[in-house]
Amino acid sequence: MALKDLALPFAKARRALALGVLTLALPCASGAQEYFDRYGLSPDSPAVDLGVQPLGYPSGVISSVMQRDRLLKKALAAAKLPLHTHPFRRGADMVGLLGERRLEAGLLGDMPTLLAASSGSVWIVGLVKQSPTAVVAKGDTQVAGLAGKRIGYVDASSAHLTLLQGLTSAGIGESQVTLVPLGVADMPDALQRNDIDAFAGWEPATTIALGKSDRNHIVFKGLTTDYFVIEQSFEKRHPQAARQIVAGFLRAIEWMRRSPAHLQQAARWAMADTQAFSGKPAALSPAQIAGITRREILEVPSAPTVLMRPGAPPLKQEFDFLMQMGKLPASGAWSAVQAAFAYDGLARVLAEAQAFQLRNFDYEN
Repeated sequence: MALKDLALPFAKARRALALGVLTLALPCASGAQEYFDRYGLSPDSPAVDLGVQPLGYPSGVISSVMQRDRLLKKALAAAKLPLHTHPFRRGADMVGLLGERRLEAGLLGDMPTLLAASSGSVWIVGLVKQSPTAVVAKGDTQVAGLAGKRIGYVDASSAHLTLLQGLTSAGIGESQVTLVPLGVADMPDALQRNDIDAFAGWEPATTIALGKSDRNHIVFKGLTTDYFVIEQSFEKRHPQAARQIVAGFLRAIEWMRRSPAHLQQAARWAMADTQAFSGKPAALSPAQIAGITRREILEVPSAPTVLMRPGAPPLKQEFDFLMQMGKLPASGAWSAVQAAFAYDGLARVLAEAQAFQLRNFDYEN
């Protein structure tokens, strides 16, 4: 569906966002400010500060492997740049920190990646996941049944775009539903408690919700991608260290591809990291987490390389969506996003596989 076909559903949202407040980009606009303030992130830190999302898979699985990589830590320590990882509830909370040079790298969803890239603050290194977004409804089996319902959503996310596309396909205007802002991790329980009638989200929320009740159904699907990004000024100051981080990213994916046992171990690490951050046990089993990781990154043939297809550049539709929603500054430009994809660090590391020890593995625990 062409994005111009969504003009009517977007009209109300555009009016509400007329001030152009960048709620995704600015930490001060989020009630979650306090939790990452305690990390003490600073532009003057001697560490390589990596932002991760332990509540999402496979992003949290990849970062769980990376942060246990002794080869990566040793290479960075030799450059007097210790590796520190910091968990975030959502990628949007990292955007301002990357722009302020308080994070050197991060694993982000597609919308936060666009916010960071359109301002020229990051290089887009490679693909972290390629997976469906979904509208999950209780009782309904068709998107047409959502009229008059309460729907959980994450503002200006790829799943929000999927929701608006689904509503439009059924001839439902945005004013005919009640949108309920929610964290994606809270959506399955909210649906179970009947606080909402449906939600627009991504994994693992979709699998969790479907497992909670056979009354829950996917009524519409879209597509989302996550990316590994590196802050540009850090890469300029420490190009070799940046490539070592890229090597750790590549090594994590290759290690999981090599053995089901490795993937199961990575899933268990991810479960531990999820619980350490949230204070709650992971809602999925190691087998379920491994299955999501296989489908959404390990079985994507080209991954983590981002394919630049003629006529359909990655993130262009999402960029247009954010512009229509008033979520990008006037200075945000598609040309800056295209330039962010031009980073050649991943290709250079792959070309020097032996030097970067891409086929050697040494993980803690």
